[in-house]
Amino acid sequence: MNKHVTVGVDGSAESRAAARWAAQEAVLRQVPVRLVHAVDWLLDPVLPGVGRQDVDRWADRALAEASEELRRRHPRLDVTTRALSARPAAALAAEAADADLLVLGSRGLGGLVGFIVGSVAMSTLVATETPVVLVRPADDPDGPGTGSAAEVVIGLDIHEACDRVLAFAFEDADRRRCPLRAVHGWKMPAAYAYVPFADPDNERDIGRSITHMVDDTLLPWRHKFPEVAVTRTVFRGPAAERLVPAGQGAQLVVIGRRLRRSPLGVHLGSVAHAVLHHAAAPVAVIAHD
Repeated sequence: MNKHVTVGVDGSAESRAAARWAAQEAVLRQVPVRLVHAVDWLLDPVLPGVGRQDVDRWADRALAEASEELRRRHPRLDVTTRALSARPAAALAAEAADADLLVLGSRGLGGLVGFIVGSVAMSTLVATETPVVLVRPADDPDGPGTGSAAEVVIGLDIHEACDRVLAFAFEDADRRRCPLRAVHGWKMPAAYAYVPFADPDNERDIGRSITHMVDDTLLPWRHKFPEVAVTRTVFRGPAAERLVPAGQGAQLVVIGRRLRRSPLGVHLGSVAHAVLHHAAAPVAVIAHD
């Protein structure tokens, strides 16, 4: 089965940014890009006097404009389009099933407020095991954060099965010929909360031990990708504290999402939530067991 990069397109500025980013990624991967527009005629509100044919023409125009732009930017890129009548999250998740990557846009709020991850993007994110990248409206493959000096940043959790996350981050850094920074935040064991006067030596010992564990986790991947320059940031505190600033100017921030099949609905960890809503760089979310 031919692999490709799938991107959700709806005519918005954020979806156009996602399409541009997806095209650049498809060129790096040497695979086609597929633009997908999905609308649920029965559920999505439509203005009075606007008929089904009007909506279909608008969808076709959004896809045509996006595909024309990508072909101008990348004349050799194989670009295909699909317009679907279905619930957008379900349609995008289904389209992602045979894709290398699913790319979606997220809306910027400006200033220090962060970004909106809309209900469609969030529902799609948790409905697929395919890696998903959320792209910000200001992201531009020809703009800042795309040079070889800009890093790929990975939020590393040594307490989870992170091979799939590490593989994605190292492969992407290798394709981009850029450095990789691993960020890991740790906290003192819960038992220390009941010790009135903690020994600073114990904290230093725990910090050194965790740093060794991070290095051991990275070592086989360093050997597998010797061309990738790797640095690591290990500190005491919430991982998002360093991941969000590290994303400023990065080519990509890579985080893991533990697969959760819960009847209570969507659930993301606090680190993923913070990074998705506040990191300025595109964010890749990798599902893992």
